[in-house]
Amino acid sequence: MAARWKKNRNFLQFLVVFVTFCHFRVSAQDADEAVKCEDLKTGQYHCPQPAIDTDTQSALGCRKEGLVTVWCSAAPGINCTGDLKKDVPCRYTNGYHYDIALLTSIFLGMLGVDRFYLGYPAIGLLKLCTLGFMFLGQLVDIILIATQVVGPSDGSKYVINYYGPGLSHIYMDNHTYLKPQEDWTLS
Repeated sequence: MAARWKKNRNFLQFLVVFVTFCHFRVSAQDADEAVKCEDLKTGQYHCPQPAIDTDTQSALGCRKEGLVTVWCSAAPGINCTGDLKKDVPCRYTNGYHYDIALLTSIFLGMLGVDRFYLGYPAIGLLKLCTLGFMFLGQLVDIILIATQVVGPSDGSKYVINYYGPGLSHIYMDNHTYLKPQEDWTLS
């Protein structure tokens, strides 16, 4: 019985040494294959959602270009060296509230207050002098502000409540391309 125990003990010691050797060998290979974190491709890293400011409903640290920098982490099993920071899109707001813009357009639009509020003083002065272009300009501005076609003059987005009427405009230009599908052809 003692000889059998000694044989099993020797086998277990061999197994532990073998597994440890293999682990260190794989770790050494992984250390040699580490890449720069900024060279990782999409899917090889994970970026968390940026923190949201409760007052503006946009990401904290959102820049005027509509980007915010977040710290990302490499996917499991990928070793990388350096910092992994990525820019993700966000809604840049500068304090112009959608509710205030729409209400001033409805009630004080004939005096141009809505255009003064959004940062368009020349159009606001024209509306003030012509009584909202005889109320026709006021009606047009109500529609344009309600559909969010006219926004703040600095290019920022409106501050909208989380469950508010936020719109995303989709544009098609020379930078977009539709790949033709087989079912598009007329037979």
